[in-house]
Order: sequence, then structure tokens, then C-alpha cells
Amino acid sequence: MNIVVLIKQTFDTEAKIQLTGDGKVNDQGVNLIMNPYDEFAVEEAIRIKEAKGGEVTIVSLGGDKAQEAVRQALAMGADKAVLVNDPALEGADHYVVAKVLAKVLEGMEYDLILTGWVAIDDQSSQVPGRLAEVLGLPQANVVTKLEVEDGKVVCHREGDGSVEVLEVPLPAVVTAQKGLNEPRYPSLKGIMQAKKKELKKVSLGDLGLPAEEAKAKVVGYQLPEARQAGKVVEGEPAETVSQLIEFLTKEAKVI
Repeated sequence: MNIVVLIKQTFDTEAKIQLTGDGKVNDQGVNLIMNPYDEFAVEEAIRIKEAKGGEVTIVSLGGDKAQEAVRQALAMGADKAVLVNDPALEGADHYVVAKVLAKVLEGMEYDLILTGWVAIDDQSSQVPGRLAEVLGLPQANVVTKLEVEDGKVVCHREGDGSVEVLEVPLPAVVTAQKGLNEPRYPSLKGIMQAKKKELKKVSLGDLGLPAEEAKAKVVGYQLPEARQAGKVVEGEPAETVSQLIEFLTKEAKVI
């Protein structure tokens, strides 16, 4: 069974975000990691391969630094990888990213496409759905349990006090949620083997794609206002109620 896993390199969840004077995110000295939800997708792909055979291919967009996340996935047990690295993709939105990924997948054989349900940096969760639409494939999102059967996958999704079960024909796009599995740590042997595995770097020109303008552009970022200190109302019950009402009506203006 041939599986493609889409991954993204993101800021470490423990990173302290700082902004430059022009409203951009300062990435100097910030640790970059594989998007945590993508790790669940990589682990699930490797488990399926170990159980049923086949091949796992990693696909990612990013600069030279993104190789670190790709190599991590290869060290976990993926077989090969494709990294789309092109300066023209800096600032690309989800529309452009989905089109580029679809072009990469166009020349590949696959039974299943796995990825995380959301990236922790922009929290958009748009690329999987857009990609499925471009490829004309069915999709199942936020999956916490995955069973591969003949010609289909059975996907479990957690709801409010219930579990939804979907049967999706293959090929399909499935996005992973926390709880799907416990991602493995790359072993020393896996890390050494990853250095020898194929990591193909391609540009937009290699894919036969022109540089396309994003439909949506980020104008700038700003930090939220600092949270103001709370007020403590003290005194007898009658006094505190009166103070509280005055605060809610005149200062907070919520009543």
C-alpha cells in the first residue's frame, strides 16, 4: 500500500514569539519542529506499512530548514521524500499550497494521503480540504482511529459524547487528530538510515508551474493587548454588591 504523508515545519510550541518593527514574525533563534499533528500522520502511515507492506512518501513545502522535519519523518521509518523549495512560494497562501501539492501528487501512485488536521502556526486547517477538492478525492478529518480494509478506510471521529464512524473509499485524504497513536522517537539506526534515503528537492519550474500570486496576503501581525489586572471588591455583602453593580454599569458597561 502506497501512502503519501504531507508535513509542515512549524515553530516549536514552547517558542516565545517576537515581532519585528514592521509587523513580521522574528524567527531568529526560534526552534523549528515538525507540526505535531503531522507526526501522528507519519506514525500511522508507518504502522500501516509495517502491517500491510508498501511504501511511505513524505511531501513538504518549505525552505532549506524544512529538511530537518523531512529527515525526522524519514528517520521514523518513511521511505523517501519530496521537498518543494522555491523562493516564489514565500508568503504562499493555502490556495497556492494546495495547487502545488496537487501537482506534486499528480505524478505519484498512492492509495492514501495522510496529514495532520491542522498546523499549529496558522491554525487554518484549510490545505487538506482544498487538496482533496483539487484532486477530486473523498476526505475524512480529525480522525482518532483508522482501519484499512479492502478498498476503503474506516475512520473514527470523536464528537460530543459520541464517536462517528465513516467508511471512505480509497484513494482518500485523511487528517490525523491527537489520540490516533503515539508517535515513535527516531532510533539512532533510523537517523543514520535517513541520511541515505532519497530526498528529492523540486522547484516550481521542475513542476511546470508558474509563480502564482496568493489569493490572501498577511498584512502584518500584532500581539494581543496585555490583560488588565482584575479588581477585588471587599467589604460587607451589601457594599460589595453595590460596588460590583457600579463597576459593571459604568466601567465595564456590560449591563
